[in-house]
Amino acid sequence: MSGAALERRLGTGDAVTIGLGSMLGAGVFAVFAPAAQAAGGGLLPALAIAGLVAYGNATSSARLAARYPASGGTYVYGRERLGPFWGYLAGWGFVVGKTASCAAIALTFAAYVAPSQQRVVAAAAVLALTALNYVGVQKSLVATRVLVAATLGTLAVVVVAGLTEGGHGIGTPTGPHGVLQAAGLLFFAFAGYARVATLGEEVRDPARTIPRAIPVALGITLAVYLLVAVASLVALGPEALAAAADPLRAVVAAGDLAAAVPVVRVGAALATLGSLLALLLGVSRTTLAMARDHNLPPALAAVHPRWHVPHRAEVAVGLLVAVLVIAVDLRGAIGFSSFAVLTYYAIANASALTLPGRAAGKLLPVVGLAGCVLLAINLPLTSVTVGAGVLAVGVAIRAVRLRRGR
Repeated sequence: MSGAALERRLGTGDAVTIGLGSMLGAGVFAVFAPAAQAAGGGLLPALAIAGLVAYGNATSSARLAARYPASGGTYVYGRERLGPFWGYLAGWGFVVGKTASCAAIALTFAAYVAPSQQRVVAAAAVLALTALNYVGVQKSLVATRVLVAATLGTLAVVVVAGLTEGGHGIGTPTGPHGVLQAAGLLFFAFAGYARVATLGEEVRDPARTIPRAIPVALGITLAVYLLVAVASLVALGPEALAAAADPLRAVVAAGDLAAAVPVVRVGAALATLGSLLALLLGVSRTTLAMARDHNLPPALAAVHPRWHVPHRAEVAVGLLVAVLVIAVDLRGAIGFSSFAVLTYYAIANASALTLPGRAAGKLLPVVGLAGCVLLAINLPLTSVTVGAGVLAVGVAIRAVRLRRGR
């Protein structure tokens, strides 16, 4: 195993860019349709609930990242604050959940650029971005900046088109369960904010940089999502929005700016690439941390002596995602990923509750923890069942490993 260390090269702006690259990606282009199907006219309250839970999670993640500025995120926090089992469960949930997210995002990208060859193109995209990450996070950061700018420009076109076309009402909510289910699905589009925390060994002055970068990235994303949601509802109404296979393209196609549809298609493709790029970074860093503790094969803990990246972890994750895109279902992957990642953040909030401080500082971790549990249990039954089963498999693997180690 290489003794090389990760290099601290990322500042606050770089960290915010990585967070935006994770959140302003596939989610905003794919998740509003199933969320509108679940919530009807309750899409905006669902988005507000998802944002509130995300804010509680972001605050907890920022406090923990300042105290434990190492790669691995909640895997490290749960291990240090709650014990090895909870750290392992968080790490397992993150790796399997976000691996499914990577597959879903790759498929979303391919659906925009080559729907007739969706799985092959998705696999090729994963392998290309894995190669980019292999030669250094700084190089992939340049690509992320370009992709974030392209995404914001595309969403601006959608917002202008939707608000100028508008003739529909926001609609009537389907009920509390539908709104909460939609919030759980919408959480898929928010979950990238803590990608910054998984880069704890690669940012300068992490105790200050990470707590600043996470809320800024989340705040920008929430504002953008609210504008896009309002524009989509006004342009299409909740029923048509729920039925759209590519909802943001449908928003633009519905009015006088239909000529801009190709711009939205290209922007969606670029946005999904940016999200996939950052997700692959985050999963590989958690894999690195778990491998260091022998919770995954120790060979994955190697850091490349020249590029200063966890190259074996990156290759392993990239190959696994490339295989998954051949078989996974897009919407099923979103639901499963949401369940696994909500479990991950529930452990983050529970970890934050153990930090010293005034009682008033416990409010947001309580909100985040309760919100994660509430959203997880209101997801589609298949997502809950499959998610709980995969987490149970991870627990069984750990139990076998511990028994063999005695």
